[in-house]
Amino acid sequence: MLLTIANVLNESVLEQVHALIMTLRWKDGAETAGATAREVKHNQQADLTSRTGAELRDLLVHAVSSNSVLKAAAQPSLFSKLLISKTERGGGYGLHVDNAYMPLGTRKMRTDLSFTLFLSDPGSYSGGELEIEHAGQSLKLKPAAGDLVLYPSTSLHRVNEVLSGTRLACVGWIESRVQRPDDRELLFDMANLKAALSKHYQAQSPEMLMAAKIFSNLARRFG
Repeated sequence: MLLTIANVLNESVLEQVHALIMTLRWKDGAETAGATAREVKHNQQADLTSRTGAELRDLLVHAVSSNSVLKAAAQPSLFSKLLISKTERGGGYGLHVDNAYMPLGTRKMRTDLSFTLFLSDPGSYSGGELEIEHAGQSLKLKPAAGDLVLYPSTSLHRVNEVLSGTRLACVGWIESRVQRPDDRELLFDMANLKAALSKHYQAQSPEMLMAAKIFSNLARRFG
């Protein structure tokens, strides 16, 4: 499943995010890439160990992890540490696939899904599209600031060269409690069906109770 989720950050939160970003220190983004991806990664990564860095991280973690559409689509079990990247003119991130496992505290998490949360207005920079190879085609994505693109970590993808301006983005990974993509999609469809039915039926109606029963039993089986 590849999904763009609008307004994960509203205008007010985006203003807070940009104010905090102005206080950050930056380092070579290649330091956080795998051995193969390191050769094609040309951006900067924010140091989030400062007080304002931790404040920014907590703000973004809350916005992403509490988003109802993302939760329904991803069925998250674990979230990785978030990264903030800055890509300026001439920078980009060549074609690569994300590592299958990433460190998380004392253990490693499986990367089922990747996400990019766009932080820059698309009109403020040229180039810099997130390009994902999906279902036999290459999709170029450059949504509005505050929008999030969720996509399979198994996909080859790149960040195209930034031709002018500055591209800011937050990236992260999710281990899902439902490992199979087709099972996640079925649960997402059921969640959307429940939401649609709720506009026409009371919570204790036979229709809503049956939809809840089916969803719960599928989640139990797939998990």
